[in-house]
Amino acid sequence: MARPAKFDADQILDAAATVAAESGQDAVTVTAVAARLGAPSGSIYHRYASRDLLLARLWIRTVRRFQEGFLAAVEADDLAEAVRRAAAHTVRWSAAHPEEARLLLRYHVENLRLAWPDELGEELSQLNVASFAAMGRLAERGHTDLERVVFALVDIPLAAVRRHLSRGGTIPERAARLAEVAALAVVLENDL
Repeated sequence: MARPAKFDADQILDAAATVAAESGQDAVTVTAVAARLGAPSGSIYHRYASRDLLLARLWIRTVRRFQEGFLAAVEADDLAEAVRRAAAHTVRWSAAHPEEARLLLRYHVENLRLAWPDELGEELSQLNVASFAAMGRLAERGHTDLERVVFALVDIPLAAVRRHLSRGGTIPERAARLAEVAALAVVLENDL
């Protein structure tokens, strides 16, 4: 009979996130994660065949955690409030979780799907379905098109954080307000 695992998947991913936060993403290796946990490297490899798969799983978990707040924001009853909250969520979440936000900027769902079609393919194909459905509902409520809403709630907030994150700087609180104003202008402006 096999021994039960001493560390679950979340504990391993938490250790990987901690290593990334302390030393940067390039420092995330199976050896570093194992050392952080006090576990043999083999136990990490048993669950994750490589460092890249470990980072891909961390990326997926991070996307899901980010989406929780985003989905709640988009569902606000008032259209303008939903736009403001969703745009600000990206900026504020990124400011509160800079290393995780950098991880999200580093990988793209399509690249991971190509790299791990058997391990992650189905999971990745469903990862953004709820977010796009929520933005679609928001577009309907605002009598506008989905492209405009995606630009307002994805592209604008990402632009507000990308420069700061890529330099390793902190994201100023003002960036959230700027993202809100810009997103509102895009979604609510009828002449665009």
